[in-house]
Amino acid sequence: QVHLVESGGGLVQAGGSLRLSCAASGSIWRIDAMAWYRQAPGKQRELVADIIRGGSTRYADSVKGRFTISRDNAKNTAYLQMNSLKSEDTAVYYCNSRGLLTTTLNYDTWGQGTQVTVSS
Repeated sequence: QVHLVESGGGLVQAGGSLRLSCAASGSIWRIDAMAWYRQAPGKQRELVADIIRGGSTRYADSVKGRFTISRDNAKNTAYLQMNSLKSEDTAVYYCNSRGLLTTTLNYDTWGQGTQVTVSS
């Protein structure tokens, strides 16, 4: 079992910054990727950013240049630094992690979500 705990959401004014954290715990043999998704009211969940085991990152076009994903491998924790926030960034942000529990058993786990609200 893998458990993800997210933190760092909240209310911020447009132009401000927030830093989200996602800590993975459990009997993890290897983390292959950690990602942040978001879901705004009435919209589908979308990928915001992800970081794979080798360190490569991907970003949604809408957040490029404003958001940065990073990872502390020793702590099994991923971060999402969000700068220059806009009202359209308002959403519930979900952490996702996938990898291996053993050499042959995969996992793909979601966090409970953290609300980010940007006031204009």
